[in-house]
Amino acid sequence: MADTSPFIIKPVAPPQVIDGTYSDDQHARLVQLVRDKGPWKLILAQHFASADEVVATMSGSMPEGVTPTFDMFLTPNFRGYLAKYGASLHPEIDDLFYNRKFINLVRGYWGAEYAIPDNMLFNINGACTSQDPAHIDATEFRGISQRNAPIWLMNTMTKSGLFRHWQKKKSQVIGWFYKGNIGGGFTYWPNGPQAEPARIAAPMWNRAVVVENEMMYHRAEPNGPEELRMPAGLAFNSMFRADPDVADGWQITTDGQVIQNVPAHEMRLLVHWSANIFMDMDELRTVMEHKDDISLDQVFDMFIADLRQRGITFAVPSDPAHDVDFIRVLTAAYDVGAPRIYPKEAPGPLHRAA
Repeated sequence: MADTSPFIIKPVAPPQVIDGTYSDDQHARLVQLVRDKGPWKLILAQHFASADEVVATMSGSMPEGVTPTFDMFLTPNFRGYLAKYGASLHPEIDDLFYNRKFINLVRGYWGAEYAIPDNMLFNINGACTSQDPAHIDATEFRGISQRNAPIWLMNTMTKSGLFRHWQKKKSQVIGWFYKGNIGGGFTYWPNGPQAEPARIAAPMWNRAVVVENEMMYHRAEPNGPEELRMPAGLAFNSMFRADPDVADGWQITTDGQVIQNVPAHEMRLLVHWSANIFMDMDELRTVMEHKDDISLDQVFDMFIADLRQRGITFAVPSDPAHDVDFIRVLTAAYDVGAPRIYPKEAPGPLHRAA
């Protein structure tokens, strides 16, 4: 009998919490690299070409009549890459990326035979607000990845449930270094965005989760003194860098001008390590030998066919990956809805007035 149960976005297993994620030496080398190689761009500026693409990555669509703008999602949250495409970008932290402990953890999480490190990045911020109701990370599919497709498209593919056959198995070790005691925790929905959430509360120094974040809605909670969470002068081109005059301090700049100094005790660092997972040799060969990939043309053909079957009226775009009207049609069609339940200690952005 065919499975007629509703498609629910949830990870293969609940997150596994670990402590002592990195050694003191590894952490020191990582922080020194972040200080030496900056400045670092906003996450928003690195991954999205329009505000509608931001909406498409999150849970829930905009209310009718509201046109999204980048300003609605602007937060002082910055990102840098430590490894890409399976290659460490900085030899001084090779051991952090080619990490035997992490490989064993993610293999065990999936019950899989093989795991290959894929990428590693960090998010860094001082006091920071959060406009994110919850999101999933960029899902990859055989033939579709950030190398040839925007993040919004991959996340919409996930939400639709149409492309599970091609979806890659992934796992992450996501760790935090944050000593602050005002917010800064991690809220996640291991049983789907409409179910009860779980939470890891700050302070969370050298704590991590082993997880499948492409299939689990989650959000970083706001952190730091509320009056400092949106520095005056924050813009799309703002940067995060080491303070040249304070040994462990940081700064946010816009057009080279300092708009906020960030003391070490208010800095929140997230380190995101990710691997590709293969249950057995057959799956490894299928992926690596591209035996069953899907193309972008196939993806849009499947979306268009499904929209028509649903009776949704739309214009077929000439550039579907960047057509704002088409992005809005897909976002509305496959909207899973923002979580309805948030921890009382960490209300969502739509619940702050409640």
